[in-house]
Amino acid sequence: MKIEKVNLDGKKASIEVLDKIFSAKINKKLVSSVLYKTISNFKGRHGKTKQQNEITGSTSKIYAQKGTGGARHASRKAPIFVGGGVAHGPKGQLAYKKRKLNKSEKRLSIASLISEKSKLKNLIIFSDFNTQIKKTKEMNKIIKKFEITNSLIILDKQSRDNIEKSVRNIPNIKITDVSHFSAFDIVKYKKVVFTETSVKELEKRYS
Repeated sequence: MKIEKVNLDGKKASIEVLDKIFSAKINKKLVSSVLYKTISNFKGRHGKTKQQNEITGSTSKIYAQKGTGGARHASRKAPIFVGGGVAHGPKGQLAYKKRKLNKSEKRLSIASLISEKSKLKNLIIFSDFNTQIKKTKEMNKIIKKFEITNSLIILDKQSRDNIEKSVRNIPNIKITDVSHFSAFDIVKYKKVVFTETSVKELEKRYS
């Protein structure tokens, strides 16, 4: 299929792109599953409490079972005592299983989301940034001109080197390349921006 490409002067042209990435079937169930797994795996579970069997100390019975008039107790490590183990507390990162996310799931979910962005006209393809843009003010004008104030910008290496410094302080913009973005990033930002070369890199990676 052909898709519109635009340069910084606003001149439009068209480029040929792969249907299976830019006009794929939108599989919302798969996307939902991938986002769930991605978010679950991203959460840091660092809280860790010691259970009764992990407490260091004597295991001897506190006092006699009978004759004291008090309740029966065994070890001072029981959860009801200060300094004892914690019942049902957080068990740390190693106790939680990572949710498996295979390559085909990632690729199909990203193709679904990119196709949806294209369908909703929230996908823009620029010509490569061949000249360096040093000033944030200049880059801000470009962003406002093309209405990409909330965007994931996926660039080729040369374009990234030429504009990264001018974009880094602009809020709601993320600069990345075809190897370092996820389905979560596409959902997070309203628009997705590619350069002509980054489109070809994406097609090569996902074909």
